[in-house]
Amino acid sequence: MILIAGTFAAPAQTYTTLASFNGTDGAYPEYAPLVQGRDGNLYGTTRGASAYTGTAFKVTSAGKLTPLAVLEQPYAGLVLATNGDFYGTTALGGANTWGTVYKMTAAGKVSTVYSFCAQLNCADGLFPLFGLVQASNGSFYGTTPSAAVVGSDGTVFGVTDKGKLTTLHTFDGADGASPGFLIQANDGNLYGVTGAAYGTVFEITTRGTLTTLHTFDDADGADPSEGLVQATDGNFYGVTQVGGPNNSCPYGCGTIFKMTPPPDAVLTTLYSFCFQLNCTDGSLPIGALIQGSDGNLYGTTSESGNITACGGYGCGTIFQITLAGALTTLYTFCSQPNCTDGAGPQADLLQATNGTFYGVTTGGGTSGDGTVFSLSMGLGPFVSFVQKAAKVGQTAQILGQGFKGTTNVSFNGISASFTVKTKDFLTAKVPAGATTGNVTVTTPTGTLTSNAPFQVIP
Repeated sequence: MILIAGTFAAPAQTYTTLASFNGTDGAYPEYAPLVQGRDGNLYGTTRGASAYTGTAFKVTSAGKLTPLAVLEQPYAGLVLATNGDFYGTTALGGANTWGTVYKMTAAGKVSTVYSFCAQLNCADGLFPLFGLVQASNGSFYGTTPSAAVVGSDGTVFGVTDKGKLTTLHTFDGADGASPGFLIQANDGNLYGVTGAAYGTVFEITTRGTLTTLHTFDDADGADPSEGLVQATDGNFYGVTQVGGPNNSCPYGCGTIFKMTPPPDAVLTTLYSFCFQLNCTDGSLPIGALIQGSDGNLYGTTSESGNITACGGYGCGTIFQITLAGALTTLYTFCSQPNCTDGAGPQADLLQATNGTFYGVTTGGGTSGDGTVFSLSMGLGPFVSFVQKAAKVGQTAQILGQGFKGTTNVSFNGISASFTVKTKDFLTAKVPAGATTGNVTVTTPTGTLTSNAPFQVIP
């Protein structure tokens, strides 16, 4: 089913360029969304100004940017793990030169967890482009876009923090190729997309059983890009870079889609880009969607918006879309002279626990090497989780702000024992009788509610 929804006037918002990369402190952040650390700061990576060298960096909400480490082509962003360190992938480097899984402390100390192409014919994959997800079992899961084995079109892998890697699935083209990043859904399984040909949506268990849920046919979109988000309504949402019913772009302008969870897995196209004259609503979305604390979805397009910029293709947009498919363009990049506000965003947005959205652009800024930006929609603070699921008796890690003096933490109304670690981070034991639902934290300045339910695992 294809539904092309209308667009609406943008609500009040404030866009701010927080930092511009200059090549020395990094350049060209690509598929690398920001992540919030235990200290309340934001962490990310840049692919780099040279052919091989990129950076990991820290940036405050006020825009103070600090390079932390030099890495070999870290296309992917970081994930905050339950041990307090960050984990990510590099596309090159390592013992075999074909990429790594690495660990980085908040201070920037990097150690290699696994080097790809350690097996004959690189059966374990090579050149990982996307980031990792830490599942509720503690292991990390990710993908590689290719492997040297004949007939291989990418892999799904799991790896422990000790570096034991298991290849869960090797794609052969018939079941997809070039997979993006993974998410762990409410049912405990992993979900992702493949981007070659027209692309697919798939489900895979942590033991490696893969099911293709949908195969795109160009009319409903093509090349579903980086990955999915599961919204609070239980459905999955994503974007395709190209395809869809709008032919204003050479290969289609891209779509936003919804897919119900299996076993039905029914896909609906919610929006087709370039719906507006001159593509002012954007085209070629690459970064995945996120769900904001207001329940709406947020994302970016890498092109269009202002077609007089970026060689006539436009420099991209930030948009909001309701779960029903009503899209609002919030910001158009290269709205400032010389694109000092950034251009060409390709990574997901992050909504930090202060309520503000943050992101990066691959180009623009004062040096043309990309930017870090914020977008305030007037949304209030909330709490979020390092991991969104645990069993009764296990420890949940909660991010927020203003935790000093906290008097109560509740899981869906059931009070829990807790320990305030810093003003931005606390831990709480999932209490007996707790069920899946929102977490609230009562602080001296008010009660903060989680932006999503916490899953209590039976």
